[in-house]
Formats: sequence, structure tokens, C-alpha cells
Amino acid sequence: MERFLKEAALRHPRAAEGLNKWTRMVHQAEWKSFAEVRETFPKADQVRVKSEHTVYVFNIRGGEYRLIAAIHFDRRRIFTLRFLTHAEYEANKWKTEL
Repeated sequence: MERFLKEAALRHPRAAEGLNKWTRMVHQAEWKSFAEVRETFPKADQVRVKSEHTVYVFNIRGGEYRLIAAIHFDRRRIFTLRFLTHAEYEANKWKTEL
């Protein structure tokens, strides 16, 4: 996860601070459900993608960027899947790729 986020921050330096904050908050979290995710990140969304899996979308830097992750609540694991600009996110291509 950290490597993915460091690479995203290098590609999008304006997002670095937001990604660091997200990482710190996730490391402290002990989520058992999406409701608990929302307590930490009130604007987080869950989205069903083409593979029929549910992924979680986090706004970074006021929604300028979107971080898409898979959360396995039962194993307390988070997998970062995509880091997109707002325009890339709105194009919805990512939904058919996941």
C-alpha cells in the first residue's frame, strides 16, 4: 500500500499531503464495517464494479483526486487499487477495469 501511495504522490505532488493524512488515519483505524469507515471519512463511498466486488472511494484533496481501495474488514486489510484525478474518475473507465 505504501509504495503505491508514494508513487501516486510523486505523479501528483499536490496530493502528497492528503495521501499522507489518509495513510495515517487508515493505520489507526480498526474498521469492522463501511459505517465505521464513514465515521473516519464521511464522504467515502462504496461502489459495485464490473467484477461484482465492492470497492471504496476516498476523496483526496477536497475531491480533486480519488483513491479507490478494496477493504477486507474480516482480515483488517486494505488494498489500494487506483489513484485517479477527478476527470479520470468521472470517465468511469476504472469501473469496468476492476
